[in-house]
Amino acid sequence: MEPTQSISALRAAMKSGTLTSTALVEQCLARIKAGDGELGAWVSVDVGGARADAERADKELARGVVHGVLHGIPIGIKDIVDVVGTVTGAGSALRMKLEAPAARDATLVAALRRAGGIIIGKTVTTQFACFDPALTRNPWGADRTPGGSSSGSAAAVAAGMVPAAIGSQTGGSITRPAAYCGVCGMKPTFQTVPLDGVIPVAPSLDHPGPITRTVGDLRVMLQAMTETACVESELPAMSHLKLGRLRHFFEDRIDPQVRDALDATIERFVSAGATMVDIDVPSEFSDVLLHHRRIMATEAALWHRERFRNHRDDYGPRIASLLEEGLGTSLADYSASKAHQLALTKAMAALFQHRIDALLTPAAIGPAPDATTTGDPCMNSPWSYTGLPTVSFPIGLSTERLPLAIQLVGPHRHDWQLLNVAEVCERLLPPVA
Repeated sequence: MEPTQSISALRAAMKSGTLTSTALVEQCLARIKAGDGELGAWVSVDVGGARADAERADKELARGVVHGVLHGIPIGIKDIVDVVGTVTGAGSALRMKLEAPAARDATLVAALRRAGGIIIGKTVTTQFACFDPALTRNPWGADRTPGGSSSGSAAAVAAGMVPAAIGSQTGGSITRPAAYCGVCGMKPTFQTVPLDGVIPVAPSLDHPGPITRTVGDLRVMLQAMTETACVESELPAMSHLKLGRLRHFFEDRIDPQVRDALDATIERFVSAGATMVDIDVPSEFSDVLLHHRRIMATEAALWHRERFRNHRDDYGPRIASLLEEGLGTSLADYSASKAHQLALTKAMAALFQHRIDALLTPAAIGPAPDATTTGDPCMNSPWSYTGLPTVSFPIGLSTERLPLAIQLVGPHRHDWQLLNVAEVCERLLPPVA
């Protein structure tokens, strides 16, 4: 079997004895060696550590010992997340030179290991998980961005170099790369996954989350990351679902190809029995992007203040601009933005009182743009701002044969229910290839 198979299929093959973790890790390492010179998805690969962990996983499985839902499965980790013994470079050349290797795993990495996951290496991030494009290329087109900031994680999964990887999102840094690279992404509810050992962008907006090839694999990864022992996974019938299509703010901004793909996808859902209603966004959406950026800039500037003063030349132009904005923001303006954030969060909670199972929006305004940008996060930033869970998955291809994706949004703390809805919807769609 190949790393392009789902985690569930890989686990079943290991259990039946038709696949070993060692064989799977070797396949991943071979794909990385063959393709990463052009793709540029990896900062570092722990060849020796991954092989040793795979051998240990195989011996344990032979004795009937299974550590968890990721036993023997290789995982990539975005390089803003601490992995013991490796430098957390965060896309900074200076950090890679001066920082000591991490003394311990980030909390989420430790959880992945306890679930049996094998950390195969660190994936590329844009600098400090912001807007300056990394060198990573999109597997669907070398002249296209893979998105950011979780560029390497999305590209590595899409290229079949690893079954799953960890990303993080402050604006749209899980959903957008997953959409551009034709894979699945989940931004859990805010504070579902611990941030200990993760370099922050803006602590009140930061969300770690998984990138995988299927929605079902997002469930497995979230279960591992949150150390949830048992997850109810009974899927609802489409005829029992009430879905809300958000108009105006979202659909006023999108490429016509995305609108056509979204229309066709929604028609499939309705034909399968789902109830679809159009929903207007709350009035607070008119200023959401302004306030989101202000909070992001202010909190990022607070963390980077001293370093930015001392090492200004280590920062790319886009993150430098963001930090300068943040340094110039008054406490009154920041407080006004935090008040707006709370108001919109409450308005979204009220909207879900109408028994909507999930809201539907495009995952990105269009297919992946060129590699001089990481793309526009406007489809995603409102959900990082309000902390609501999102799941994205591919729904088709553009005329240039680049992936297009949908984003489902659920109520606060309804992550598992949202995954159920997303998996039912995903099953109605043909594979994107």
